[in-house]
Amino acid sequence: MLKQEKVQFVLDTLEELYPETPIPLDHKDPYTLLIAVLMSAQSTDARVNTITPLLFAKADNPYDMIKLSVDEIREIIKPVGLSPMKSKGIHGLSHILIDKHNGEVPANFKDLEALPAVGHKTASVVMSQAFNIPAFAVDTHIHRLMYRWGLTNGKNVEQTEKDAKRLFPEHTWNKLHLQIIYYGREYSPARGWDLDKDVITKTIGRKSVIEEYYKKKK
Repeated sequence: MLKQEKVQFVLDTLEELYPETPIPLDHKDPYTLLIAVLMSAQSTDARVNTITPLLFAKADNPYDMIKLSVDEIREIIKPVGLSPMKSKGIHGLSHILIDKHNGEVPANFKDLEALPAVGHKTASVVMSQAFNIPAFAVDTHIHRLMYRWGLTNGKNVEQTEKDAKRLFPEHTWNKLHLQIIYYGREYSPARGWDLDKDVITKTIGRKSVIEEYYKKKK
């Protein structure tokens, strides 16, 4: 199958499975989304969604957030992990949003990535989901699946993002990155993977990945 045919097969299958793509992190505006995405690093969306209501009840905007101390923020968000770094980041970026951006979340990569604890992936999620600006946030699911599907060499997430942007039309990016995440969780997980249920990998997958799968099953 040609690469372009593979790409079309992925797009068609995911559109059929996930015509709707609700954003997994609960939020009400760009600021609360930014905080939720920052908190989701090395945690699960489900866990973050249990903690953000507690934090946002006290502070759901940068002006209220800086009234809390770093320790108070840390105490609330402890269950999501990495709380020392995340609490400093949340407090620090809230100050910068007030001082430099009139309390608003900037809608560009340069300013977003200049905020403490905000990397390229977090910025990509905010750009696509808060501002509907085309971006392709590559998480562990997308990185794993793009490799399994033979659409990237899997060297690093930067390369995976480049390949995804090169292969898939720009107008699909914002929805597609969520569709791939949903598919990865449901049909193509890292652990407990059942290739028979994973129709995309079974149909277009990298030969070496499929061979390795069956070798391990024996």
